[in-house]
Amino acid sequence: MSSIPYFECDPMFCPKCGAILPILGAKGGLVCIVCKFEIDIEVMEEVVVKYSIEFNNRRDYIEEQQLKHAQSKSDGPLVERKCPKCGNDTMSYASLQLRSADEGQTIFYTCTKCQHKETENS
Repeated sequence: MSSIPYFECDPMFCPKCGAILPILGAKGGLVCIVCKFEIDIEVMEEVVVKYSIEFNNRRDYIEEQQLKHAQSKSDGPLVERKCPKCGNDTMSYASLQLRSADEGQTIFYTCTKCQHKETENS
């Protein structure tokens, strides 16, 4: 076992080849799985492992479920657009080329709440 590293590095990496070191087991030393270099486990004394658990936000989950429900009732992809009739912020849309080819397309919007329809020439 050698205690003199080949180069200075983070204790989570092999000082000989630079590979990520395996997790320290309950018994035995620490051996690099790439170059088989044995590392003194004392180098791991000061290593602190921190983690955090983030839970889903209930409001985000409810909004996601409402969006999925709106998409299941919609006629096409959804866009954030305010319905002039009911004030809903989500409308589905479809586009068609109704005029000549050198002119823009016509976009049809449908409110996901009240089914109000409106068009826009682009």
